[in-house]
Amino acid sequence: MIVGIDLGTTNSLVAYWKDGTANLIPNSLGDTLTPSCVSEDEDGTILVGAAARQRLQSHPSQSVALFKRHMGSDKEFRLGKRRLRAEELSSLVLRALKEDAEAHLGEPVTEAIISVPAYFSDGQRKATRAAAQLAGLHVERLINEPTAAALAYGLHQRASESQFLVFDLGGGTFDVSLLELFEGVMEVRATAGDNFLGGEDFVTEIVRWFFDSTGLPAKARDDAQFMQYLTARAETVKRTLSDAARAELSAEWRGKTYADELSVERYQQLVDPLLARLRAPLERALRDAGLRASDIGDVVLAAGATRAPMIRNLVTRMFGRFPSAAFNPDEVVAMGAAVMAGMKARDEDLREVVMTDVCPYSLGVEVQKMLPSGAVADGQFSPIIERNTVVPVSRVEGFHPTADGQREIQLKIYQGESRLARDNIKLGEIAIPLEGGKRADGLMEVRFTYDVNGILEVEAQRLLTGQTYRLVIRGNENSMTDEQIQARLRELSALKIHPREQLENRTLLAEAERVFEFLRGQERGAMANEIGEFEAALQRQDDRIIAAARVRLRQAVDFFERGAVFRREPDPL
Repeated sequence: MIVGIDLGTTNSLVAYWKDGTANLIPNSLGDTLTPSCVSEDEDGTILVGAAARQRLQSHPSQSVALFKRHMGSDKEFRLGKRRLRAEELSSLVLRALKEDAEAHLGEPVTEAIISVPAYFSDGQRKATRAAAQLAGLHVERLINEPTAAALAYGLHQRASESQFLVFDLGGGTFDVSLLELFEGVMEVRATAGDNFLGGEDFVTEIVRWFFDSTGLPAKARDDAQFMQYLTARAETVKRTLSDAARAELSAEWRGKTYADELSVERYQQLVDPLLARLRAPLERALRDAGLRASDIGDVVLAAGATRAPMIRNLVTRMFGRFPSAAFNPDEVVAMGAAVMAGMKARDEDLREVVMTDVCPYSLGVEVQKMLPSGAVADGQFSPIIERNTVVPVSRVEGFHPTADGQREIQLKIYQGESRLARDNIKLGEIAIPLEGGKRADGLMEVRFTYDVNGILEVEAQRLLTGQTYRLVIRGNENSMTDEQIQARLRELSALKIHPREQLENRTLLAEAERVFEFLRGQERGAMANEIGEFEAALQRQDDRIIAAARVRLRQAVDFFERGAVFRREPDPL
């Protein structure tokens, strides 16, 4: 069975294609959204999803979230005594989704189509594949998130011909793609984005405002538990301002209460720079596709951050029409990934659907250029495959040594849009030996071949000798090697993963522990008693008793959470 997975910054989903439709798979709690959070329990057991998200506030040093932004980098996150890369943390989320799918489908799941931001680099794409491999999933195909959303939307509109735009704003990344649908062919015309812009940045602005407006000491930022709580409260304020004119944010730190009220107008001022950053990729994609905003027939929203009224208003103002509401933005990417899974499995309902995509970045080499004045400019970037070229694609350019007598050419390969090679991302290099003759003797043709999976092959051929040098680029220098992946696979296999069938109880316990942390006095004692009673019921291993105790603890959590204010005792002098 092949499934489609939306591996998100904030939440992840898994879906499959059957009987002509995409079907979302619920997790063990009955939800289709699984928080992209990982936590280590006191006994060393790994928790993934809602339970881990609850522990972000109560046990911040043992819990991790928002790691997707660092895929493909060498950044490590602390998880208890362990230090894990984003690929390894993502693999734990993927493993949980795999188990949910197997429990739902009643058969093994060994292969997946995984969505990635369209603006993910080659290194980030390789990191995503490594995460899948660590989770026991074979991934032959990655699909760009806006392309997946478009695929789900395109099947819904398959009888029509149109040009439409996918606006994909998730928790941590932003992508936009322009597509054309005609005669069963869906062609991506252009894509653009920002890998460091998402809904979490809007929350960060609220937190920054709270520090400035209340005089909350800057050293409170070093209190990880407090910051997790404050960020959660800021997220609530963000959502409240979607429907209300103002919202209050309050928190108590070291015995003192800090509070202020944020109006919609002030919030708009805070996030205006972020909204401006959203406009730039939109304008670039339109320009690259040679289209105007008035040419767009529909705008499709993807990912949860697009629910915000100010985002929808931005889209409406730019394109002169309301965005499409045909799909749940949280689900549309996973549904599209499931469609691609059905296409790969050659489902009969999808035989006539053809999908094309584009290369999101320009790919080229570092060169020395002779300027019109006769001066020489070193370190220039010379694109061979321009961004938004339809893939798969192969392009050839000719190059020669910079001087007579040269003994070697270092062919350095980059991706990006900057004029100077050093300002782009280096993907690799090929050393090509020369005989030290004239420049003409070193003339060569360099061919770049880029496929639908984001794999670049570089081939340089000496015209004088016919000798060919090849390099397959599958990632950058920070990517995990095959040997590292195998070593980490052995280590991750030894981790204790919390049993799926017990996650409902563990999630409720994590939520109760979080509320307990924020209470004091009699309220704290009462909550401790409720938690103790529930743990005692679990020890009895009687489903009927556990169910009744679960209802009581849920009522206690809801009661205390409604009135709970975060409190921290002052540090001793």
